[in-house]
Amino acid sequence: MSEAEPISEYLSQQSDLDLLRFITCGSVDDGKSTLIGRMLYEAQLIFEDQIASLQEESKKLGTQGDAIDFALLVDGLAAEREQGITIDVAYRFFNTDHRKFIVADTPGHEQYTRNMVTGASSADVAVILIDASQGVLTQTRRHSFIVSLLGIRHVVLAVNKMDLVDFNEDAFQSIVTDYKAFAEHLEFSAITAIPVSALHGDNVTERSMHTAWYTGPTLLGYLETVEIASGKSDAPFRFPVQWVNRPNADFRGYCGTIAAGQVSPGDAVRVLPSGEVVNVKEVLLDENKLDAAVAERAVTLTFDREIDISRGDVIVAANDPCEVSDQFEVSLVWMDQDKGFTGRSYWLLLGTNRVNATLTDIKFKYNINTFEKLSTKALQLNEIAEVTINLDTPIAFEPYKVCKELGAFVLVDRYTNATVAAGMINFALRRAQNVHRQALVVDKQARRRLNGHKASVLWFTGLSGSGKSTVANALEQVLHEQGIRTYILDGDNVRHGLNKDLGFTDADRIENIRRIAEVARLMVDAGVVVLTAFISPFRSERDMARAMFEDGEFLEVFVDVSLEKAEERDPKGLYKKARRGELPNFTGIDSAYEAPINPEITLNTDTLNVAESVDRIVEQLELHG
Repeated sequence: MSEAEPISEYLSQQSDLDLLRFITCGSVDDGKSTLIGRMLYEAQLIFEDQIASLQEESKKLGTQGDAIDFALLVDGLAAEREQGITIDVAYRFFNTDHRKFIVADTPGHEQYTRNMVTGASSADVAVILIDASQGVLTQTRRHSFIVSLLGIRHVVLAVNKMDLVDFNEDAFQSIVTDYKAFAEHLEFSAITAIPVSALHGDNVTERSMHTAWYTGPTLLGYLETVEIASGKSDAPFRFPVQWVNRPNADFRGYCGTIAAGQVSPGDAVRVLPSGEVVNVKEVLLDENKLDAAVAERAVTLTFDREIDISRGDVIVAANDPCEVSDQFEVSLVWMDQDKGFTGRSYWLLLGTNRVNATLTDIKFKYNINTFEKLSTKALQLNEIAEVTINLDTPIAFEPYKVCKELGAFVLVDRYTNATVAAGMINFALRRAQNVHRQALVVDKQARRRLNGHKASVLWFTGLSGSGKSTVANALEQVLHEQGIRTYILDGDNVRHGLNKDLGFTDADRIENIRRIAEVARLMVDAGVVVLTAFISPFRSERDMARAMFEDGEFLEVFVDVSLEKAEERDPKGLYKKARRGELPNFTGIDSAYEAPINPEITLNTDTLNVAESVDRIVEQLELHG
């Protein structure tokens, strides 16, 4: 036998090993990085030069004196090494003779919970560490809750730092009892408790002589043998289209990664949301034609005829399609410093799809210690809630528990591109299927012809005292004299009726604008020129309002004034009350005003009088037809 044959045989054996993804999580300083470092070291999965480097770095940066600090194997960021904590998610790939592994070491600090969500989203097993000297902490509960929410059903409860409690069995059992009582409310299939000392290696890869009372597996032994049923290949075929490949006029292929199921040439498939049915002509991997492809394989599909397919569409089994909807109940983990409010819109990214989404209702948030469901109007950083959302276009989806790839999404701020939340679809709202638009014979165009002019909305925005209502009122008189049908929706007037139940918190301001935008849309549909005079302080809500109208129907009028001038005018005495602390959340004083970036019309009422402002608007209206 040649020397190459044993190597080839070994490589073949390694390639046949299955892959286990697992995550380590828990409260800060529970020893997650040390545990992974010790496991890699004792399993002899570190090269000699890495050990030499680790020994040198341990002397300079470690926390164990002259001994090796195994956490440095994983804590790759300089800030982590200096502080002795994990900030980002650190991924490590390793393998033994029994299995291949990808481990995600996640941060324990509360402010980095969003990073923990990222690491847990693709894991099969969660190793939840608890400091034996501290017991079950709030962050332990939060991470466990998120692990359950993300569908991880196999949990290792690694009670670490057993050396600090003299490897006492009663201390171990007390922690296990407390944790299992808490975890009764979670959806774990199995919880395997293991007493360990990551620092000294007890029960990490070898059984410890300090825990003769423990008869269960070592941590590595458990990870090598735990059975995780994937089931992805047995599920119905799901294929989100990532890219339409059209290198020339003779070829059109649809590229992506199979989320679930399998596909072969000749299979009948359905394209969602359009519902078109075609047959698969070829399954391609580079230039190779495959007889079949299964879940997690990136391939290109061609079909027996050309139809309209684009990025974001989902190709599914024709006889077993997934659902399509634009309204959902979801579980949401809020990941942004800025609060999340109902009525605010974001980009929703699900698979290869990006659509506009609005939080329509926060049903409740969880108290992670008691599992109590609490009412709230806003979501704070790291809070977990059940929320309903509405999309501006229907998408193909599966409930998260059925298919993670078609049920997991993130919400992204439309201005900063920051990820503000991670979500899991629970189900489509029944009203999405039961409520349908009624076709009307008399439409907007017919009303326009009858009125003899276009309908539109002029959205006046600016600080209190800027002159919004005054200018809008004067403009309406001019338009009325020209025979144009108009109506003013004024902020103060509307709060006496439609919005009398709303206050002036950020959440109520957002709902105030949402309602006005909906009313304005109905009035524009009726053929009326609508003038809205509201502070409308938030850019996101003004953009939400704009998105409701067709191109050219929405004109943003920024009534610009300095705060000093607005306070000098103070026609209703509101600034004086706000300065005395009698009006909390007053825009310009203790609540922000976000000026428009690119309004159609800007009026500087520091210098323009009412007549000049009206003339400028009329000029712009004529330019806009």
